Amino acid sequence: MREGHEEMRRYFNTEGVCRPDRHYMVRLDERLDKVKRLYVDQGKYFVINRGRQYGKTTTLKALEQYLKGEYLVVFMDFQGIGMADFADEKIFSYAFAKEFLAAVRKISDGSKELVWHPLTDYLENSEDRSLRELFSRLSRICETAEKPLVLMIDEVDSASNNQVFIDFLAQLRRYYLDREEKPTFQSVILAGVYDIKNLKLKIRSGEEHKYNSPWNIAADFTIDMNFSTEQITAMLGEYEEERHTGMNVGTVSELIYAYTSGHPYLVSELCKLLDEEVGTLWADKKKKEIWSEEGVKKAVGLLLGKPRSIFQSMIRQMDEYPELKQMLNVLLFQGKRITFNIDNPVIDLSAMFGYIVGRNGSVQIANRIFEMRLYSYFLSEEEVTNAIYDEAQGNKNIYFRNGRFDMKLVLQKFTEHFTDIYGDKDEKFLEIYGRKLFLLYLKPIINGTGNYYVEAQTRNARRTDVIVDYLGEQFVVEMKIWRGNEYNERGERQLSEYLDYYHLKKGYMLSFNFNKKKEIGVKEITLGDKVIVEAVV
Repeated sequence: MREGHEEMRRYFNTEGVCRPDRHYMVRLDERLDKVKRLYVDQGKYFVINRGRQYGKTTTLKALEQYLKGEYLVVFMDFQGIGMADFADEKIFSYAFAKEFLAAVRKISDGSKELVWHPLTDYLENSEDRSLRELFSRLSRICETAEKPLVLMIDEVDSASNNQVFIDFLAQLRRYYLDREEKPTFQSVILAGVYDIKNLKLKIRSGEEHKYNSPWNIAADFTIDMNFSTEQITAMLGEYEEERHTGMNVGTVSELIYAYTSGHPYLVSELCKLLDEEVGTLWADKKKKEIWSEEGVKKAVGLLLGKPRSIFQSMIRQMDEYPELKQMLNVLLFQGKRITFNIDNPVIDLSAMFGYIVGRNGSVQIANRIFEMRLYSYFLSEEEVTNAIYDEAQGNKNIYFRNGRFDMKLVLQKFTEHFTDIYGDKDEKFLEIYGRKLFLLYLKPIINGTGNYYVEAQTRNARRTDVIVDYLGEQFVVEMKIWRGNEYNERGERQLSEYLDYYHLKKGYMLSFNFNKKKEIGVKEITLGDKVIVEAVV
C-alpha cells in the first residue's frame, strides 16, 4: 500500500479473471484438487467446454498456479493468434511457436533457455515450418524438461472455423497415442464454449462429418463448475466479515442460488448489483435491508433490465440455431416434457451453451434467471402485433388500488378480453397459446416494477404455476388446461398445499376450458384457511 492511499477494498468482479486478493470469489481449491487428481495426474487430455462467462478462464488461471509445483504449465490463449495465422499450416505453426515461447517466458525455471532451444531454433532457422516439425520440436522439449509439461489453451473457439486447427488436434492425438515411444505433454487442457466435435461441425458441412473428430482421445470433463449454496455462503461470509452489513448470510445465499442455480457469472453479478447499484438506489436504507430478500429481487430486476453480453449471446445463438429456439419455446409455453437425450443434437447444443440441464430425465431451463429472460424475449416478439397485449397496456393503471396490486382484477379483465378476442378458438389453440397469452397480458401491467417467473417443478402440459413479485407481495397463479371437475378439484387442493410453501393465504387459478358449456368468469372458493380466486376462460 502506498503512503497516503487507502488500501483498495475487494469487490465482486464480472469483467475478467477473478483473484482472491482483489475480489470476493468462491474458493476453488476443492475443484482444482479434483482436476489435478482425476485428470492431470493421470495424464488425461480434456476439454472444459461451458457457456459464456462460466468462469473457465478464472479456473484455468487458478489451476495454472495450483499445478506449478509439480508441473511446467504452459498457458496459451488463442485470442493471441489472429485469423490470418490460421491461413495455412506453415503460418499457423510459426504463430503457435511464437505464442508458446511467449507463454513459457513466464515460467520461472533456471534451465528454461536450454529446454526451449528446439523451439527457438525452429523460429529462427527452420525452413520446415510444418506441423510435423513443430511437434517434433515440442516432443524434444517434453523429453528434456525437468518437470512434465501441461499445455493449456484458452478460447479455442477462436480456431473454430479453421481446418488447420483440426490438423493440429490430429497431431496432438497422434503423439498422445504414441506417448510410450514419443515424449509428449503430460496433459492438454482446452477451454471454450464449443466442444471439439462441434468445431468439426462448424468447419465441414454434411452429416457424415458431424461427429468425426480427431479429439476422440479426450476424457469427459464431469466436474461441476456451478457454485453450491455452501460456496456462495462462504464467499458472502468473507464479504460480511469485512463490510458488516448484518445480513443473514445463509438466507441471502439460498435466495441467490434459487435464482441462479449457481451459475458463476449470475451469482457474481447479483452480488455486484447488491453491493453497488442497489446500495446506491437504496442509499437511505440500512445495509441489512439491501442484503435481503427484497434486495435480491431488486438486483434480479436490474440484471434482467439491461443489455448483458450473456443474454445477447443467447439471442444470437437462437437466431443461428432455429431448432434450439423452437425447443425452448415449446418447453416454456406448452409445458411439454422433453426427454433429456444428449444424442439429440439440439439438446446437446443447448446443454453445451448452458441453457438447459437434465433433471429427472427431462430437459429443464438451467436457472430461473435464464428462464425469466427467455420468457421476456419470446413475449416481446409478439407485443407489437398481439391484441391482448394492447388491452393490458391500455388499461394497466386500473390494476392498482391504494398502492397494491389487484391480481383478482387482472384475472377478471383477462377473462373478458380473452373471451372477446379468442372465444371461438379450439382446444389445440388453448393448449399451445393459452398460457403464453396470459403471460403476455401480465407483462405490461407489472413491467418495470414487478417481475414473475414460472415454477419449474410444476411446469408440465397440464399445470404451470406463475410466481409474481410486486412491491414486496407475492402472488401464485396456477394456469392449467381444464380436464374435468375431478381434475379441477385436485388442482385446487394442490394449489392450496403449494400456498403453504409460500406462506400465503390466497391463491389464483386460471383454467383454459374448451368445453362449450363452460361457465366463463371469476369466482372465489374457500379451502380450509385458504381462499382461491378461480377464473375460467
